[in-house]
Amino acid sequence: QLQLVESGGGLVQPGGSLRLSCVLSGFTADYYAMAWFRQAPGKARERVSCITSKSDTVYADSVKGRFTISRDYTKNAIYLQMDSLETTDTGVYYCATSVGFYYCSDNDAMFGSWGQGTQVTVSS
Repeated sequence: QLQLVESGGGLVQPGGSLRLSCVLSGFTADYYAMAWFRQAPGKARERVSCITSKSDTVYADSVKGRFTISRDYTKNAIYLQMDSLETTDTGVYYCATSVGFYYCSDNDAMFGSWGQGTQVTVSS
């Protein structure tokens, strides 16, 4: 049974850092693209970053230069290093794996499996 489990969220002050982790079980994602999404209260879900099967990366303009996505094939996991956090980064962060895609397209429908989410709150 495919399962994605996120961890690493929490409360941090503006300018601080957090590192999110997403571990997969029941499925080897080596050949597929994976991504991080977030959803703030009252707002639509937003794709934050995507990583291809070859570890090429794509970022939303709002996080470029501050966030770094990476993956560890030996641990079947992806990570999101978040630096210089801003209050607008607050939200629930979800990881997702694609279904049969090795690249990052603009269509979010490529992601067929999702984690339960982890809360990130940036506040002073």
